[in-house]
Order: sequence, then structure tokens, then C-alpha cells
Amino acid sequence: MRSRMNYRVSSTHVFQWAVEWLQAANLIKDHGWLCTAETVWSIVVRAAARTISIFAACRDMARAPSQQAVFNALTKGLPRTLPVLERRLNEALAAPLPRCLLRRRWAVAIDWHLLPYYGEPSRSRNELYRSKQQRGTTRFHAYATACIVQSGQRYTLAVVWVRQHESMVTVMKRLLGFLRKMALKIKLLLVDRAFFTAAILSLLQQEKIPFLMPVALRGPKPKKPAKKGLRWIQRQKAGWYLHSMTKGSDDVTFSVCVSYRTYYQRKKRKNQKLLFAAWRVRGTPTEIRERYRTRFGIETTYRQMHQARIYTCTRDPHLRLVFVVVGFLLRNLWVWIHATQLAHSSGRETKPRLALLRFKQMLEWIAQAVAEIFHDGSIPCVELET
Repeated sequence: MRSRMNYRVSSTHVFQWAVEWLQAANLIKDHGWLCTAETVWSIVVRAAARTISIFAACRDMARAPSQQAVFNALTKGLPRTLPVLERRLNEALAAPLPRCLLRRRWAVAIDWHLLPYYGEPSRSRNELYRSKQQRGTTRFHAYATACIVQSGQRYTLAVVWVRQHESMVTVMKRLLGFLRKMALKIKLLLVDRAFFTAAILSLLQQEKIPFLMPVALRGPKPKKPAKKGLRWIQRQKAGWYLHSMTKGSDDVTFSVCVSYRTYYQRKKRKNQKLLFAAWRVRGTPTEIRERYRTRFGIETTYRQMHQARIYTCTRDPHLRLVFVVVGFLLRNLWVWIHATQLAHSSGRETKPRLALLRFKQMLEWIAQAVAEIFHDGSIPCVELET
């Protein structure tokens, strides 16, 4: 029996795993004898690994199909409807994950991510999400994600595309639906501040899911100190307080934890008061603050996803969703390799050894493996015709 301590992971293994994960989702079919599904996904993962466009990935290799052929295979082969596309993409994310994930209860982070967009919509204005100005634009492609909050097991479980007309409740139901299909046991839901509404809190209580999220104080600050409500709780000392919130037909009661954060600004010590909405969660204010801090690791997930996101100018939101999920899938592959192939087991604990294979190194391996298949070995050059 081969020991995991001596297991050998090569660039060929990494490339084959990435393509097999994408092919298993049955997203596209063979588009002619030259553009097979395996060929198309090979070009896509190379473009993602090098953070370049599909055109640049095809141009670099002599035996690769043209850019237009790859785009035709993607646009004509992908599912037409968004629910089917999201389901198959999330199956590609979740299907290869270790089955041991289903034996435990996990803390799951629900996050909101905006990608700036500077062009026009493809078909409808609802494709673009309007928000506060960031990076010179108020239009974004919005995505909501669900991710496990655990060191060494931070897998992205589901990704959904959010349109302008969709409510937060609809988005949350779609994410929870994908998690339910996985049969994942949720110990605690760490939710982004953007989801703090009475409808979301009521939905999570109906689903009997413990949650923890920052309180968003909306609306103008009153001139006179409030005698009740969230503004009144904000002025109280650290501790637990009960609060009821009503919005339309939604009437929900939950606990509010008041905590503090200490930081230094210009060598001066300052305190910031933090408010968290919680349900079926216990602990001191310090423990609640530190528990929510664990979800900030998801920002590293986004940073690594951008290191494997294809550069594109396409206006097709479905194709953009595919490219975003490919970035998350390559990161899941990197976590899976460290958790199952390169982990060091000492007793009951399994510790990943990230120094053995960095994420950027894995991406470079994938790019080299694809080049060995589609490049003819000639020296790249530029010829000037006279």
C-alpha cells in the first residue's frame, strides 16, 4: 500500500484532474473532430492558469483550434437556461470533493462578490447589478458564494449569478438549495452584511439554521437618541440584547451581540463597537467576534480565484459565470490535492503542507501540460512581411 507521505503529484496529474472535473459535469459536447470537449476544456484551463484570454491561449500553440472555434463550442454547447447551467457548474465544484465532508458539521460562509463591468449588457439591463461606485463604475456582475470556513478545507461549494431584479431571499434560497442537494451539514452560517434583512433572518429561522452576521444600520442617524431598536442597542455596553424586526409580513426576533474591536490609528489606540445578529449561537462577545473573524479567509479565496480567472471582453453573462467558476474549481483542486494527496497525518490531525505546491506553481504546471499537448515544439517568433 502506497503511503500518502510518498505520493507523487506531477503536472500531468494536476492537468488531468482539472479537465476530468470539468468533463464530468457534462457542460459541453464535442463540437467537431477538432474541438472535442477535452480540447476545449484544455484551452480554457490554460487561459485560466495564465490569466489570459481564450484568443491568447489559442494563439500560443500551433496545434490548438482557433479562438472562434473554441467560443462556438462553448456558446453552443453550454445549457441555455440559467438554472441548468448553475446546477451543472456547481456539480463540477462539489462532485469531486472528499466524501468525508458529509460526515461532519461545518461552518459555512455566505458571501457577496462584485466584479466591476464597464460595457453594455448583452440582452437585458437586469444582467448588471447596480451598487455604489467602485473602480470607476456603478455596474457589476454580482455573484453569491458558499464556502466552508475551515483551515485546509476551505472549498467553494456553490456559486450563483445575481441579477438586478432578484431579491436577497431568492439568492439565499438558491444557495441553500445547492447545499441541501450536497447533503452538507451546516453547523453555523456566517453571512455577509449585505444579507441583513428581516426576510433573510426569517428564512434562516424557518430552515432552522444557526446564523451569525453583522448588523447593518440603515437610514439616516436620528437627531435625538433613540430609546429602542438597533440604534439604542448600539449605545449599550458589551453583551447580549433581544431585538424584534418587522418588514411587511416578516416578523422576526433574534439576539444582538455587542462587541468591541481594538485597533491603532496614528499610534493612538481606538475602540470600534461591533454589532452581530445571531440565532442559536452562544458565547461571550469576544468569542462571537473571533468566530466571525474566521470567515475573512474567504477573501483569500477570492484573491486566488482572480489569479485563475480568464481575461475576457465578452458580454455574455453565462460565459462570464463559467469563467468565474473555472477559477473557483482550480482553487478547489489545489485544496483537494493538499487535503488528500500531500497532507501530513499526525494522529487524528491532518495538516496541509502548502510549501510543497503553491497555487501559482500549480497553475504554471497546468499551462505547461497543455502546451506539451498542443505545441509543435517550434520556436515562437514574429515575422514582418515586406
